[in-house]
Order: sequence, then C-alpha cells, then structure tokens
Amino acid sequence: MSSVKALRASGRATISDVARTAKTGKTSVSRYLNGEQHLLSDHLKQRIEQAIQQLDYRPSQMARSLKGGQTRLIGLIIADITNPYSVDVMRGIEAACRQHGFTLLVCNTNNEVNQEQHYLQLLSSYRVEGIVVNAVGMREEALSTLQQSQLPMVLIDRKIPDFACDVVGLDNREAATVATEHLLQQGFEAIIFLSEPIGSVNTRLERLDAFRQVMSAHADLVAEQAETPLNDAQRLEQALDDFNKRHRGMRKAVMTANGALTLQVARAMRRLGIHWGSDIGLLGFDELDWAELAGVGITTLKQPTYQMGHAALEQLVQRIQGMDAPINEQAFPGELIVRGSTTR
Repeated sequence: MSSVKALRASGRATISDVARTAKTGKTSVSRYLNGEQHLLSDHLKQRIEQAIQQLDYRPSQMARSLKGGQTRLIGLIIADITNPYSVDVMRGIEAACRQHGFTLLVCNTNNEVNQEQHYLQLLSSYRVEGIVVNAVGMREEALSTLQQSQLPMVLIDRKIPDFACDVVGLDNREAATVATEHLLQQGFEAIIFLSEPIGSVNTRLERLDAFRQVMSAHADLVAEQAETPLNDAQRLEQALDDFNKRHRGMRKAVMTANGALTLQVARAMRRLGIHWGSDIGLLGFDELDWAELAGVGITTLKQPTYQMGHAALEQLVQRIQGMDAPINEQAFPGELIVRGSTTR
C-alpha cells in the first residue's frame, strides 16, 4: 500500500503530510487553509488542493478555533430536558446557533443545583464563547465563578437573585393576570394556585403574586395556594381532594404553575375520580401537545418558547460581539388557549 493510501486508510493525515505530498512547506498549506490563497501561486494552490484530496485531509476545527481564540461553541445549561418547555426553548436556541455558525453543547441538570456548578466548570474547560442558562438555583461559588470568568451569559425563564444578567422569558405577571381573570369570568368561586416548591424561583413567585393580586379584589371568593413536589403523587392527591371537599357546592378551579405539574394534576384527578370541566376547572401554564386531546380539552397559557430561545441566543451573540449596553430583560406575552376544562 502506498504512503498516501495508508494515510487515507488510517484517517490520520496531518498538515505536515499535506505539505510533504504537495512538495511545499507547512506555512503555505496554512495560508491555503486560512483563506490567504492570494499569497500563493496558482500552481502551488493546485498542488496543495490535490494533496488534500489525495490524503482526505480534514483539519481539526477545534484546534483551528483555539488557535484563533474562537471555538464557535455555545453552552446551554437547562433545568429539565424532559420538559416540553425546555425542548421548544432548545429548538429556538439551536436554530439561532445554526444561523450564526455556532455549535450548541447541551447540559441537563435534572433540576439538581450541584450539577449546575459541575457543568459551568465543564463548559469553561471547553472554552465556550457564551452560555444560556435555565437556572435551578445557583450557589454562591457558581456565581463567583461566572463573575470572575466574565463569560457572556443570558438567562432564560428564571432569574438568579443578586446576579445582573440579560434575561429572556415570559411576562409572568401579565400572563397570570390574564389566566386568573379568565377563571373569574367563567364564574369560578374557589381557585387554588398549585406549584412546585416556590423557593426563590422568580417565575413561580411572579405568577403567584399576580394571582393573589387579582383575587384580592374579590373578597367574596376563595383564593388558595399549595406547593407540592412534582414526584409526590400522594401529597398532590391529598391537596386536590381536600380542596374539592372543602368547597362543596362552589364552582372550583385549579391553576397549575407549569406544564409538568399540569400533567401530574390531570393524572391525580383521574385517580380521584374528579372530572375537569364538569367537577372542577383546570388551567395550566405551558401548552402541551396532549392538552386538546384530554377529554374536553385543558385550557392552557401558551408561552412562545421557540421565539424565547431564539431571542436568548441572539442576545448572547450580541454580547459575544462586544455589545456594551445596560442589562436587557425581554418579557414575551403569553397566549391563553381556552378549552372545555374552564368553560361553563
């Protein structure tokens, strides 16, 4: 087997092999690869081109990027990749990455705070040019790492307390106000706002606060709130059953803070023999593919998730390119999609 065939078979051709085959130096090959072909004679360019084809030479994009100080890599730290919300956001980010010539590295924390710190360190080691973060609840050491690195970063959906950063998300207060007023217009007299443990998650806090504010203007109506872990089916069933029994004879509704919880509530209602729409109203944040197929259909507050992901990456690219503007907070409006679970 010839040396050229051997190199092609091994897949390990180097820039030195190309130079040797083209009977020239590595500098000339580098110029050819880096777009400086005007510095080479036509005959030399032809020899280099033929050598590259013969050897099936493929330059290491990572090595070239690191040498030039740009990796063209974007990191995405996402709280829960199984959540339909996260999938749509990621689609928007990935589409914008393609448009700008970036490659996306996705890290799923599975809602574990410790994983955020791990992935921040990992992405830094890969020398990503920027990060989009759907935060769980970063600790001080993670924030200190970010601040020291000065790495361009955009938060999506959730803010980080005491951390100045660009944010893209839903206008939570407006969306929760629209949702609550819809339930009132449909004659519901007792409404419970269900969420996962709120902690410092601003999206849940803002939605709950808007719900309470609207309900506070109606002293004759019942407004309740309960928190339940997503995976605690027994606790969720107990909260629903107690609410249903406490307000017998009243027109009741449940508002859930996100799509994953809406699914768990729907399952719990089926186990309890409660029918949404006839026995109790149900309205959930986030549009789900199955919402229109679930019996009479479930009313949802749809977020423009794809557009939000796209906008987050566009904002990040501007920061990478050196935009020195005040912190920007983009709040997108939601869309109420009314179905039989909340209509009279």
